[in-house]
Amino acid sequence: MASFFTQEKFKKLPVIGIVRGLSVDEVIPLVKCYLQAGFHTLEVTWNSPGVQDTIRHLIHEFGEDLQIGAGTILSHDDMERALNAGARFIVTPIVDAGVITASVDQRIPIFPGAYTPTEIHHAWRLGATAVKLFPAEIGGLAYVKSVLAPLSSVPVLPTGGVSPENVLDFLAAGVFGVGMGSQLFPKAYLQTKNWTALTSYLGQLQHKITSR
Repeated sequence: MASFFTQEKFKKLPVIGIVRGLSVDEVIPLVKCYLQAGFHTLEVTWNSPGVQDTIRHLIHEFGEDLQIGAGTILSHDDMERALNAGARFIVTPIVDAGVITASVDQRIPIFPGAYTPTEIHHAWRLGATAVKLFPAEIGGLAYVKSVLAPLSSVPVLPTGGVSPENVLDFLAAGVFGVGMGSQLFPKAYLQTKNWTALTSYLGQLQHKITSR
């Protein structure tokens, strides 16, 4: 059975790794590196090939070690299929009131995507666990800080534009956590299947974050 998402565990290493567009055969060795390096929370986007099978396989293969969620959820139907596949949290790129309230009703952690202060506050009022500030590369850290000034009570999860070079700056700004995709899983390592190098890269980043 997959590990349930817990905020206590997430706060120790507040990073959601984002895997997009990869098949299950490509994801498995990547996840082994991810776990070996000390990370534990992973989002598989719903527009990936065979995503339901991927989520099921990750649950079977990695059991209690991995907090597995489904991302790029755009509808209530997508959400239900993701949960049936075993996803333990839901991530969206948009504010969909139906998806948020349905997740809240089922006590499933939900991270809806929003950008403007109005969208962020609306998602939070609907019951979001935290609000994914997306795309964070537009405006960057300065925008995140500007948003957090009046919305300091809202847990925000910047996604997009977060890199090993600036991740500590985002975390120091007081965000709930960050979402990282290609910056966390460099294509060069995936294309060459250099799993040793990927594990080392992730391990150094994990140490950097947990030692802050």
